[in-house]
Amino acid sequence: MQNLSIRKFLNNKTIWLYIFSGGLLLCTGLLGLFLSSVTVPIATILHIISEKTLGMGWLQVIPKNEEMIIWNIRLPRVVLAFCVGASLALAGAAFQGLLRNPLADPYTIGVSSGSSLGAVLVLFFQVSIIGLGSFTLPVVAIVSGLTTLLVVFGLVQLSSRSLAIETIILAGIIVSSFIGALVSLIISLGDRDVMTQIIYWLYGSVGMRGWEYVQLIIPFMIIGSIILFYHYRELNALALGEETADHIGVNVKRGKAFILVGASLLTGSAVAVSGSIGFVGLVVPHLVRLIIGPNHRHVLPLSLITGGSFLILADLLSRTIIAPTELPIGVVTALIGAPVFAFLLIREKRGRRG
Repeated sequence: MQNLSIRKFLNNKTIWLYIFSGGLLLCTGLLGLFLSSVTVPIATILHIISEKTLGMGWLQVIPKNEEMIIWNIRLPRVVLAFCVGASLALAGAAFQGLLRNPLADPYTIGVSSGSSLGAVLVLFFQVSIIGLGSFTLPVVAIVSGLTTLLVVFGLVQLSSRSLAIETIILAGIIVSSFIGALVSLIISLGDRDVMTQIIYWLYGSVGMRGWEYVQLIIPFMIIGSIILFYHYRELNALALGEETADHIGVNVKRGKAFILVGASLLTGSAVAVSGSIGFVGLVVPHLVRLIIGPNHRHVLPLSLITGGSFLILADLLSRTIIAPTELPIGVVTALIGAPVFAFLLIREKRGRRG
C-alpha cells in the first residue's frame, strides 16, 4: 500500500509541476541576487538574508558594503520583480479565464493603460491624498484601472448589448489607444524633469525602488490573490459559458464582479510600482494553461509562481545583457514574450485544425 502511494505521488504531473516551478523561482531568485557587477558569494547572500529575517547567521564577519548591496539594493529588487510578475500573471490568468480568450490580459482590455493614466496623473501633479500618503500612487492606479474596465464594458454594452469576447478586446484596444494619447499629452505639457521621470517610469523598471515599493504592492497583491484563489470555482464554471455557469448554480454577476476587482487590484498595484510591463499577463498564464489544463485551482497559483520567476529572469537580463547600461524591463519582456506567444498561438491553432 505504501509503495502504491509513493508510485501515485511520483506519477502525479501536477505535483512535479509545482516542484519545478518552485525550484525555478528559487534558482532565478538566487541568480538575481548573485549575478551583477559586484559578485557576492552565495553563502554570504544566504547568511545576510537569514540573519536579517530570522536573526540567525553562521559567518563571523560580513563586509558592510556586501550587506548593503544585498539587503538594500538586490533583494528588494528581486522581491519587487517577483511581486510584479506574479501579480500581472495572476491577473492575466483571471482575465483569460473570465473572457475565455488567450488574448485577454490586463493590457489588451485596457486595465493596465487606465492604471498607467492614474499613476501618471499622480506623478505629474505630485498628488498626495490625505490619509493615504505614499499609498496614493497604487490606490489611484487601481481606481483608475477599475474605472477604465467599467468604461470598456460600458462601450461593449452600448455597441452590441452582449459581452462578446471579441468586442471586449476591441473596446479595450480602443480605450487603451485613447488613454495613450492622453498620457502623451500630459507628458508634452510637463517640464523636462517631470517628462523624464514619467517617460522613465512608463518604460517599466523594478530597479532602485527599495523596500518602500515592496511595501506598497504587498497588501494589494495579497488581497487580490486571495480574492481570485477563493473564486477559482467560478472561473472554472465561467469557462463553460455564462448560461451553463448560471444553470449549475453559480452567481455569475457576483463572481464576475469579485474576479474583476481582484484582477484590477493586482494590475493597478503592479503598474503603480513598476510602470508598463507587457506580455507577462499574456504569455505566462497561456503557457501554464497549455501544460496543466483548464482547472483554475492549479492555473492560478502556477501562474503566480511562474510569472514571478519570469520577471526576475527578465530583470536580470535587463541589467546584465549590455552592462553597465540597463535596458527597460518592458523591452525584455516584449522581446521574449512576443515570439513565444506567437509560437504558442500558431501551435494551438494548428493543433485544433489537425
